Amino acid sequence: MAVFQWTGKTAKGALQQSGEIVASSKEEVIAQLRKRNIIPATVTKKPTQFLSGLMMGKAKDKDLVIFTRQFATMIDAGLPLVQALEILSKQTENKAFAKVIGEVKIDVEGGSTFADALKKHPRMFSELYANMVAAGEAGGILDTILNRLAQYIEKAMKLKKKVKGAMIYPSVIISVAILVIVIIMVFVVPTFAKMFASLGGVLPLPTRIIVTMSHFLAGIGGLIVLASIIGIVVFIVQFRKTEKGKTIIDAIMLKFPIIGVLILKVAIAKFTRTLGTLVSSGVPILDSLEITAKTAGNKIIEKAVYEVRKGVSEGKTLAEPLEKAKVFPPMVTQMISVGESTGAVDNMLNKIADFYDDEVDNAVANLTSMLEPLIMVFLGGTVGFIVVAMYLPIFKLITLIK
Repeated sequence: MAVFQWTGKTAKGALQQSGEIVASSKEEVIAQLRKRNIIPATVTKKPTQFLSGLMMGKAKDKDLVIFTRQFATMIDAGLPLVQALEILSKQTENKAFAKVIGEVKIDVEGGSTFADALKKHPRMFSELYANMVAAGEAGGILDTILNRLAQYIEKAMKLKKKVKGAMIYPSVIISVAILVIVIIMVFVVPTFAKMFASLGGVLPLPTRIIVTMSHFLAGIGGLIVLASIIGIVVFIVQFRKTEKGKTIIDAIMLKFPIIGVLILKVAIAKFTRTLGTLVSSGVPILDSLEITAKTAGNKIIEKAVYEVRKGVSEGKTLAEPLEKAKVFPPMVTQMISVGESTGAVDNMLNKIADFYDDEVDNAVANLTSMLEPLIMVFLGGTVGFIVVAMYLPIFKLITLIK
């Protein structure tokens, strides 16, 4: 898709008009203008600025929630779709997001459905968002669907913040600990080493270990270690971008002690919340499962959901292929089975999501409470060993003087 600038006149030829339209070709722009009873004079592709694509980025969850809530309120109050989009494009603080809303408004004015206009901007509006809007438009309950979407995004944002919040404290402590140890080893220990060398004699074993490590890190060894760490990080990042790499890393992360349990609980909460929201909004079950698989965030979960979709397309229930996947706990498959038999699978999915949201809270609290003492023991033990190793020769010297 590209942005085209146009000028033209109304069918009567009295009024000169101009504007911008997002379309795939010049012919599509002309067709859209003719639908609006405008005779095009010029249609040119708008030049793209350098780095504009990178600057566009994605809409923040907060911006999306505010837009969705306000848009739902306006639609519920009886405002026309185009007018509501016009107002929101002017008052949205995020300039890139405001520009996209403006382009959506132009598309809707040109005769596109709201959902089709959103699908042209996948970086801002996810497939889940566009499909739910399409279901809302088809059922005449767009305001209800938008409120449901806003609620879904808010809960997903809250879940993401919980996990990020749990990782911030340990990450900061570990980073500071490594920095302190590096400073001691590179700048403090060499001073002691020079003093011990001038005194002569054989140094205690712990002191020799620390001095050797200090010489290694202060010299070419430090650069080798740094280059190795950077190389490993770059390799993992690049490897994870491949299909095979992502599958292997995601499988390892799920089997990781403690962290793996947390990742699985987050994935289950996300899976059930997404599927429940889509099904309750009237999106067909096969489309709902495909969107849920794409937004799973974990390749193992994604493959399991695709297997479920395949089973459902063959006439099976949701619970049968879920149980065979052996990824989801028995409680999840049993609750979904009950939901299917009672005809309330969407409510059951949302109840499972609420339960696992609480489980994530508990898992995060347990992880934080366990990591804190471990980090303190590591930091205290490492710094303590270095200090004792540096003072052992001094204690030995004092004993000799006596």
